[in-house]
Amino acid sequence: MNRFGIYVHIPFCKKKCKYCDFVSFFCDEENQKKYICKLIEEINNKDINKKVTTIYIGGGTPSFIDSKYIVQILNTLKEKFDIEENAEITIEINPGTITREKLLDYKNAGINRISIGLQSTENRLLELIGRIHTFEEFLNTYNLVKEIGFTNINIDLMLALPTQIKEELIESITKVIDLKPNHISLYSLILEEETELYRKVENKELEMLDEDVERKMYWKAKKILEKNGYNHYEISNFAKKGFESKHNLDCWNQEEYLGLGLSAHSYINNKRFSNTSDFDKYINSKNFESIIEVHEEQEKEEKAKEFMMLGLRKIEGISISEFERRFRINPLFYFRFEISKLTDEGLIEVDLDNIKLTKKGLDLANLVFEEFI
Repeated sequence: MNRFGIYVHIPFCKKKCKYCDFVSFFCDEENQKKYICKLIEEINNKDINKKVTTIYIGGGTPSFIDSKYIVQILNTLKEKFDIEENAEITIEINPGTITREKLLDYKNAGINRISIGLQSTENRLLELIGRIHTFEEFLNTYNLVKEIGFTNINIDLMLALPTQIKEELIESITKVIDLKPNHISLYSLILEEETELYRKVENKELEMLDEDVERKMYWKAKKILEKNGYNHYEISNFAKKGFESKHNLDCWNQEEYLGLGLSAHSYINNKRFSNTSDFDKYINSKNFESIIEVHEEQEKEEKAKEFMMLGLRKIEGISISEFERRFRINPLFYFRFEISKLTDEGLIEVDLDNIKLTKKGLDLANLVFEEFI
């Protein structure tokens, strides 16, 4: 492979959301500065002689920190790596942490894709899950992003939030569609241990929605989005033609990427590894090799299984000819037992050059993925 993507992790937030289990936390300016200095050092420590096609700055809340740090990170990446002229460069932002000056700095630094965390247009639900903003504040942020001149915009929404009803989800989707973003991500709430929301559910203070209700919400949302010209290209993602997330597609297509920063994950040379999630250990590290944990060194079989599992997240599924090109064998033969079982159960189908999830398979995707673990 002669190309790869870069993920940069900014772990800082104004306030941690009640459902979030990512490595993120509030941090003062002094420690933010220390972190950025170490991150710059890490970037300069890497040596990969391949073309960078995408950069994704995620978190946490990257827009929480001073934009001068984002500019510094991007300038360092440009000096260190060979970045494709039309590379997709994304930053995640949250309402309540953004200003006109920050957006101008992002645009001047080369960022060309903005991903805004909204989650719901219902203020009571935003408060329930611990978001720091209202829908009205989101609208101000969105309009400012458009005014500055960004044309590639994603909006994040969530479904199956505790106490959420179908009508509230439909209203959220309708209001977001009216804004005409190029991309909409729609995620089902996953209750993660060690989160405030998990504790509330365990203590019977809140109740998760029934799985059947969640699936009805999903299919209703899918129908509305597709009717309004959004192509459903991955389980949780919808886009206008040509605005699919290149960074995420590369991940689902098992392309290489380098993770930089606290807890960031990488996939390089058939090896999956990640940085430490210990802030002090990261900041005080003298040798970057010492903070890396290797999770897997893939042989052909592991790599082929993962290619299937990741690729089946895409609505178009796995390209049989692409699998043959990569692994020199037909997947219908290589995974004949798994494919036969899943086909008999109505979870996948073979359609010309593609192996993909059925409607039933979309509802039970985790059962499909388990066959390739």
